[in-house]
Amino acid sequence: MSVPSTSTAPTGTPPGAPHAAPAASLTPVFVRLKLSLLRNGLRQSSGRTVAYVASLVLSLLCAAGVLLGLIALRGVDHAGALGVLLAAVLTLGWAAMPLFFPSGDETLDPTRLVMLPLRPRPLIVSLLITSLVGIGPVFTLALAVGSAIMLAQTAGAAVVGVLAVVLVVLVCVALARAVATANVRLLTSRRGRDLAVLSGLFVAIGAQGVNVGAQKLFGSGAGLSALEPVSDILRWVPPASAVDAVRAASEGAYGRAVLGLALAALALGLLLWWWQRTLTTLMTSPDSSTLQAVEKDTARKQRSSGGGLQRLLPESRSGTVILRMLRYAWRDPKSKMSWAMAFAVGLLVPFISAIQGGGSIYTALSAPALLGMQMYNQFGQDTSAFWMVASTISTPRDAFLELRARGLGLALVGVPFVTLVVIGSAAFLGPWSAFFDVYGLALALLGALVATGAMASALFPYSIPAESNKNVAPGQGAIAWFSLFGGMLVSAVLAAPVIGLLIWLHVADLHSLLWLLLPVGAAYGVGIALLGMRVAAPLVARRLPEILGAVSKG
Repeated sequence: MSVPSTSTAPTGTPPGAPHAAPAASLTPVFVRLKLSLLRNGLRQSSGRTVAYVASLVLSLLCAAGVLLGLIALRGVDHAGALGVLLAAVLTLGWAAMPLFFPSGDETLDPTRLVMLPLRPRPLIVSLLITSLVGIGPVFTLALAVGSAIMLAQTAGAAVVGVLAVVLVVLVCVALARAVATANVRLLTSRRGRDLAVLSGLFVAIGAQGVNVGAQKLFGSGAGLSALEPVSDILRWVPPASAVDAVRAASEGAYGRAVLGLALAALALGLLLWWWQRTLTTLMTSPDSSTLQAVEKDTARKQRSSGGGLQRLLPESRSGTVILRMLRYAWRDPKSKMSWAMAFAVGLLVPFISAIQGGGSIYTALSAPALLGMQMYNQFGQDTSAFWMVASTISTPRDAFLELRARGLGLALVGVPFVTLVVIGSAAFLGPWSAFFDVYGLALALLGALVATGAMASALFPYSIPAESNKNVAPGQGAIAWFSLFGGMLVSAVLAAPVIGLLIWLHVADLHSLLWLLLPVGAAYGVGIALLGMRVAAPLVARRLPEILGAVSKG
């Protein structure tokens, strides 16, 4: 589809010459382009159509629920604080989503327009209007309208509410487009795709934050008045200031209402200016992926050759395997996601317990439990590259050295992390007298998970698709679930001797000997891990063709 140029006819046209036709507006073209791409994309598969329709219906139901819920709060005390907070949270979501889902809307990628004769100013107007077509703007509109109806008590406040709704929607959409344009080079690179994969991590952490906030709000008995301290700050942040302007107009404070609208309008103007400037730079500057690729690649090779962790590891099979494992964890998006989730949730569980005022130091055991799972399906994590590893395994000893190196790589990261979490849990949750109990038990549990992970990798390998968002290839889901949950149950059984020692020392009132749990747990963890890898090594060597076939199905 061709896009008409917005350039005007040159001045000084000779008399009698035919006048150039006025430039057509870009907006209808971009709107039709967006709808056409959406329609053609849905035609590709029935599954995609069903998923889109289901998400559309669910979003519309949520938007209707939000709208009706806010209208139901009309006249309730401190409702203005809620409206301001919702607007601020929604704005934060609009700013963050382009970083997590950079390929969500192909029509708004400015790099696809660099070869067209388009001027930045009319282009951003068209892109801004086109951005209003979608599920997100509809939900934003519902929230803004609901907030305005909830807060508008007079005719003047209703007029302010109309302006506030327009400003809230435009600021949110312009913010998302400006952020996406300023980071488009990053978002279309490998690091940008890694950031998109990590979006689930931020969503999980954000959900926990919302959960804690909701518990504090409803558990305090203060109702919406508990939001006033936060609202007093956020009411000056656009576009939440526009929502607060409606409340101010209802109270007769028209000066404050005008100031709130002015702040939102100023923010919109600054965002459009920033967007236009970054768009101009993007469409006129050379692409670093072409002109500077050679220089960057050379510099990257110089930095990575022989430096950092590689110089600290032994020049042996173990050093090579550890380095490969840690590089996968850093570079492969799915491995990075798995490790990051283990780190974040392992830290988050004790932290949330400390904030809620309850919990126990034993919540620190979530750290070794989650990190030890990284030992599961070790060969499947290599994806199609496992055939090169398989070519180096011909005897049970080769398999043992491979498994031992992978376990050492996990311990190299896992032991310091578990130590940090246990120390933090003892400091914030207490008591310090339970430090040796928990630390020893955590090391024993980590060793047990390494042992069962080695066994599960030999007995229940499965493929991880490289291209899709799935972590298990079709048809292998039952194997993955059985491997994971069965291994966790066996790990709990393997850690039973240390748990039994802990219980016996407490029951026998031998608290002065509890420090023994640390050396006993550490020694037991190392021993059970080596034993598990010794048992798994002959299985790996014997079942190598089956393992290779299982991990290659994706």
